[in-house]
Amino acid sequence: MRILVPVVLAALPLMAFAATPKTVTLDVKNMTCAVCPITVRKSLEKVSGVSAVKVDFAKKTAMVTYDPEKTRPEALTRATTNAGFPSTIEK
Repeated sequence: MRILVPVVLAALPLMAFAATPKTVTLDVKNMTCAVCPITVRKSLEKVSGVSAVKVDFAKKTAMVTYDPEKTRPEALTRATTNAGFPSTIEK
């Protein structure tokens, strides 16, 4: 327990400097079956900095939470496009 306290205290300043996560919604094309959202989700989860992905098959969207210091929205649209599902950033 004594070792854990200094480790936690040392990590606190690093947490303060972490970027605030951002969330973007992508309009995703070509999703035509129940398996498509799984492929879209997996392609987005492979992008460094992505922390959460929620794909909505009915709305043809993907909501992605990411670290803006590690990736950009363009990398997200590129990932889905490379998986066969072109996407654009919802405005």
